[in-house]
Amino acid sequence: MKPYISLNPGHSMAVSTRRTALGWLAAAGGTASGLLPMASQADTAAWTRTLEQARGQTVYFNAWGGAPTINAYIQWAGEQVLQRYGVRVVHVKVSDAADVVKRVRNEKAAAKPEGSVDLVWINGENFLTMKREGLLFGPFAEQLPSFAYVDTQGKPTTRLDFAEPVEGMEAPWGMAQLTFMADAKRVPQPPRDLAAWLAFAAQHPGRSSYPRPPDFHGTTFLKQLLLDLTPKSEHGVFYQAVRDDVFARMSAPLWRTLDALHPHLWRKGKQFPSSAAAQRQMMADGELLLALTFNPNEAANEIAAQRLTPSTVSFQFTGGTIGNTHFLAIPFNAGARAGAQVLANFLLSPQAQARKADIATWGDPTVLDVRRLPAAEQLFFQAKKQAGALTESVPTLPEPHGSWVHPLELEWTRRYGV
Repeated sequence: MKPYISLNPGHSMAVSTRRTALGWLAAAGGTASGLLPMASQADTAAWTRTLEQARGQTVYFNAWGGAPTINAYIQWAGEQVLQRYGVRVVHVKVSDAADVVKRVRNEKAAAKPEGSVDLVWINGENFLTMKREGLLFGPFAEQLPSFAYVDTQGKPTTRLDFAEPVEGMEAPWGMAQLTFMADAKRVPQPPRDLAAWLAFAAQHPGRSSYPRPPDFHGTTFLKQLLLDLTPKSEHGVFYQAVRDDVFARMSAPLWRTLDALHPHLWRKGKQFPSSAAAQRQMMADGELLLALTFNPNEAANEIAAQRLTPSTVSFQFTGGTIGNTHFLAIPFNAGARAGAQVLANFLLSPQAQARKADIATWGDPTVLDVRRLPAAEQLFFQAKKQAGALTESVPTLPEPHGSWVHPLELEWTRRYGV
């Protein structure tokens, strides 16, 4: 399914055998059942030094602050890291990671030795920018003890961010895949492919829409259309750095489709929901019939919180929907590098990953290979079936290269952003 991915099995094996049992257990708060392959004394000593250096540090964690459930989870993680390792975590709530990238870039231009960001929640074009401009500290990710159980084989985007090799410059944190939602009482047969979705919009004028780009949900919807409108034999071009001539040729079917679609949308495509959360609320209010999310568990989470009706269902296009991994990165001038690594390591631990995956907490899918965890840690991930959860899985379509994002958003705004 992912022919463009090239992994180095030898590197993977070398990394996994370096993990320290003691370091991982300390980070995860685990028991003897969580023992990993013994690492070298040098690796054990290096992580011990990191833990010692981190104690007393304050980590300014710049992360999206737009969801109460996520904010509460980060607060819990901060409390755990303070209690276990003496590292204080300050959640700097941001609305767009691009603003963080600009701040770090400005600090580099000003030769500021100690920056304002210690850890940032990031992926895609923002990671690409920071990597290319030398704004990142690392590689560090695969030296974290908790990285040992990351599912790099089954979830290759943990090492490939929007077709850009991660190379240890960011640590995987969670998985995402484009998912749609509908109230089964209003939509008994949800559209399961693009043709059906377009037909549904035409049959129910004014009752469908998508978030306004550059909201990343809206941009993801554009990329989904871009892939669905292009023969699979030509998909390879999307996983290379974009060129103007290629963009013009490959995006032409997208603009033709949107030109025909927009008159059938909410407010005739002259206005768009400001975000996926706004679209979800419009669906809950009955104004729209469909909504979308990048969290396959969001509908179940919202039902549990009584913000969506129990008859809400989740679905994806049967041919596959775009999915990716979101990450944690450390800027090159972070003042609390050790503390940032300790926080990132804890957030990768089975306990923290299981809590994050719990629908009652957040519902963000784990990056770990749960089947490889010791039995005691596997129990963390056991959960009852929830209303609104996906009932079947579909292929994950890899994200196009991060360089496609800006021209897509720019051209969409030029054409429709009045």
